[in-house]
Amino acid sequence: MATDPRAEDGEDGAPAPALPAGAAGHLVQDIAAAWERERPGTPVSSIRIVTPIWQLAKLFGDDRRRVLASAGVDAATLDLLSVLRRSGPPYTLSTRELSRRSLVTAGAISQRVARAEREGLVERGPAQGRPRAVQVTLTATGHDLVEATVDQVLHREAELISGLSPEQQAQLTELLSVLLQQVQHRTDDDRITHVGQD
Repeated sequence: MATDPRAEDGEDGAPAPALPAGAAGHLVQDIAAAWERERPGTPVSSIRIVTPIWQLAKLFGDDRRRVLASAGVDAATLDLLSVLRRSGPPYTLSTRELSRRSLVTAGAISQRVARAEREGLVERGPAQGRPRAVQVTLTATGHDLVEATVDQVLHREAELISGLSPEQQAQLTELLSVLLQQVQHRTDDDRITHVGQD
């Protein structure tokens, strides 16, 4: 069974046409019911949870990529700038700390920093008293970009979840937190990547 059985491709391998509004939920129920019919006793309860999560991850990721493309920034660069911005004045962190907070390798951070530096978004320099360490500082240009872009992303995502009441959002937040911790424990994997990031 596919890990994301949202829809099946056509016989020629082309993606299946988009489903009409509201049809996705019925499709999930149909898939679960079909497996129950064809393979009685097969545990299918996960389909009703995991498949919508796959669908939401795809929708949120695609939407964020569109927002970032319109803002002229890629997800990896925004992540770097956001980590620096959240650190507070003077918006400076070592590359090692950036790697830890971004949950990516030192090599990936080095590439991100080099790209952002070429674009004038960050500056690199030696750490005081630690000649081998590299400090990365957010520039005024980088600060302006992250401020504008984060506003766009968060306003858009608030709009996307606005169909849930505050109480429903709080309940979902708690349930997702519990589920994430449990899945991390069962998979022995505490790595987290950012939605919309390759």
